[in-house]
Amino acid sequence: MQRKALIVGAGVAGLSAAWWLKKAGWQPVLIERAHDLRDAGYMLGLSGPGLEIAKRMGLEPTLQAAACSVNENVYRDRKGRELLRLRYREFLKDLPYIALRRTDLVQALRDALPDDVEIRFGAVVESIDDRGDAVAVRLADGTALTGDLLIGADGLRSWVRRTCFGPDEQYFKELGYRFATYDLEDVLKLGSDFLSYTEPGHIVEYYTLHDGRLAALHVWRTDETAIVTSGGRWPMLHDISRNTHESVRRMLDVAARGPEPLVDNLTLVDMPSWSKGRVVLLGDAAHCLTLISGQGAGMSIASASILAQELAERPLVEALARHEQRLRPSIAKLQERSRKMGALFIPATPFSFRLRNFILRHMPRAWLARYFLSAVQSEILASQDVARTTA
Repeated sequence: MQRKALIVGAGVAGLSAAWWLKKAGWQPVLIERAHDLRDAGYMLGLSGPGLEIAKRMGLEPTLQAAACSVNENVYRDRKGRELLRLRYREFLKDLPYIALRRTDLVQALRDALPDDVEIRFGAVVESIDDRGDAVAVRLADGTALTGDLLIGADGLRSWVRRTCFGPDEQYFKELGYRFATYDLEDVLKLGSDFLSYTEPGHIVEYYTLHDGRLAALHVWRTDETAIVTSGGRWPMLHDISRNTHESVRRMLDVAARGPEPLVDNLTLVDMPSWSKGRVVLLGDAAHCLTLISGQGAGMSIASASILAQELAERPLVEALARHEQRLRPSIAKLQERSRKMGALFIPATPFSFRLRNFILRHMPRAWLARYFLSAVQSEILASQDVARTTA
């Protein structure tokens, strides 16, 4: 009899799990509260085991077609003065690496699913009942679904995690930063370049999208952790950008005529166990890495592959334990990278900001190239346990 997996969340982790479980002979059912695939998301780099597994899924041609060809990242200060100019290929050499928008990765994963994989959009789970021999959910519309496994792939603020494992504050480790992403009309004409305006405690990056629009990412230092509610996001971004370059404030005025930005905290999720009975968490719901460490999307893809492999070879409870055993060492290394890299990524004080910039400006180019190549390679090395176990 074909086993069924109920997957809550149709993001990178959920769609990857559906693909791999279908390949392993399971019947996956995706349950997504949004009415379509979510279209908000920042730029990410896919490398290491995540990229290798995406290739095995046959996704490389689609991902390459959606990839952004990044030439330079030009860093300017709040007065518009150039601080640094980085040529990516000079640093990355021949390292396999695809830069693309999270939205494009999600769409590629959706398109790769077989037609008979069911996705229930606009579906909200109201209750979960782990009966021991099966797990049942009830949706807000009264629909009841039963499966052999429930996968919570519903992101950082996972409802499945809160319901089955405990409150967010039990597992959240705040890094002291927030981020915001949004699109706007392309008024910069950057082509294949990134443009960053940076100041103590705040950086904003702009890059061109394939549809001719411009994407923006803000990251800033803050001790606030409360969820930013609708209606307060644009005023908050104007406030944190009040002393930066006038171009940032002008582009905020343009962007504010459109939909509200995605805003959230850079938060690690640190749990003693990712499974309980017939419920398992994947991706950000289990072990959010944040954009500082890198490899978040790649590790979600890798995790789904490992889970399907273990479920094909072992009884369910043993498979869930083995999945975690194989993945956890890499997650621990990447989360430690997030803790260490924040202060370098966004120096909090004027002194640390000036010192960081002085060092980067005066470091020989060969040393600088080795530094940035090492940074990317360290992400990959941190995930090598997964690369070996998924080979």
